[in-house]
Amino acid sequence: MQQDTWFRAVRWTGGARDGALELLDQRLLPGQETWLTCRTAADVAAAIHTMAVRGAPAIGWTAAYGAVLAYRDTHPGTAERASQWGLLHDARPTAVNLHWALRRMAAVAQDCGLDGDELIERLLAEAHAIGEEDLAANLAMGALGAELMPERARILTHCNTGSLATAGVGTALGVIRATAKAGKLEHVYADETRPYLQGARLTVWELMRDSLPVSLVTDGMPGYLMQQGLVHAVIVGADRIAANGDTANKIGTYGLAVLAHHHGIPFYVAAPTSTVDLNTASGRQIPIEQRSAAEVTELAGVAIAPAGARAEHPAFDVTPGELITGIITERGVALGSYTVRLRELMNQP
Repeated sequence: MQQDTWFRAVRWTGGARDGALELLDQRLLPGQETWLTCRTAADVAAAIHTMAVRGAPAIGWTAAYGAVLAYRDTHPGTAERASQWGLLHDARPTAVNLHWALRRMAAVAQDCGLDGDELIERLLAEAHAIGEEDLAANLAMGALGAELMPERARILTHCNTGSLATAGVGTALGVIRATAKAGKLEHVYADETRPYLQGARLTVWELMRDSLPVSLVTDGMPGYLMQQGLVHAVIVGADRIAANGDTANKIGTYGLAVLAHHHGIPFYVAAPTSTVDLNTASGRQIPIEQRSAAEVTELAGVAIAPAGARAEHPAFDVTPGELITGIITERGVALGSYTVRLRELMNQP
């Protein structure tokens, strides 16, 4: 049986007044395992924007610690506090977990009606709680998702959805880990995930660290693998799930869903309920982050296209709910009828 080997890539060191946030810098993996220290909310916002930390749950958790620093270092009602809060809020627009976490931290500050050391202690405790809740959610999703997997499952995944993207274990990768622990995993195919190569650099690194059977494939190979009968299921994460089940995830996900649908292969999304945005009716309303063209024309700072070449880089695409076999959350699995089922899972009438 596969043993638990997950880890945490986000940690708070020190006390509420003198502590700092430390992040395993994902930009340097797998070559270097370096921890980045954030001492201000601006540091945290920069780490999120530059993708030193990434993955919707991890972004939300990290932003919660950024809120601690914003309140700790500024005075109530000042432009400086509003500015730091704005930096956090705007660091990445698509991942709804970021805004969910900031709303939760703001509610704590408002409810306790305090300031000073007691408020900072309360906020830090809330940030810690967000991490613990995310870990518990990942474990629950893993167990539910593993039940959906066949024996000797060969699973395709996209981007990185593991310990690096969460508070530990992972969403889609958590399902894969639970499937392995249940003795049902035969093989994993990990898309390289252009242009930032999170699949090649991060997912393969995590799975090899777990001694799980994994093959790296280019983003153009999944159709061939499916045609050859080598893929039994596709599992991905999400950055935002609309009320009708439309799901925003790393660019390239929509194409996988179309391929899976054509080949009759189940396509699952694994995400905590904090990623479900019932205020967004459909995928058409999800803001899509447009990142630098240099991330397409360069690789690790080395040009791979002619000088002056134009490039497009939408960081995400949206998969329509009708192409998704099931949405796996910590509260249960939604299998179709997403407009109804997601509201039930969110305890919303």
